[in-house]
Amino acid sequence: MDTWENEARAALLQRRSSLRGLLRETLVEAEGLRNKRAADPVDESVEARAEAVLERLSEREQRELKDIDDALVRIAQGHFGHCARCGGAIGRHRLRAIPEARHCMACSEELRR
Repeated sequence: MDTWENEARAALLQRRSSLRGLLRETLVEAEGLRNKRAADPVDESVEARAEAVLERLSEREQRELKDIDDALVRIAQGHFGHCARCGGAIGRHRLRAIPEARHCMACSEELRR
């Protein structure tokens, strides 16, 4: 495994650990909101909005966790750094910025359109 792959792996593992901690905190906070339901309709609407935000955050974070886990698998299998679409190199600068990236810049831009 190259040094840059080791760097990417370390960054991915650190981000995964942070996200898992944040998800745990989010779930605990959402559960606390559910347990503190108030009879006041205003409080209930604020609580409902808070829970909706927490759920959206956890969905986004869960997607990011999946992307990180997929990248760790690619490292283990020796496919890290290759675009899933065209097979070309993703580029070290991009991987340093976004270690879970699946696509090179060109394919990423095409997919966004």
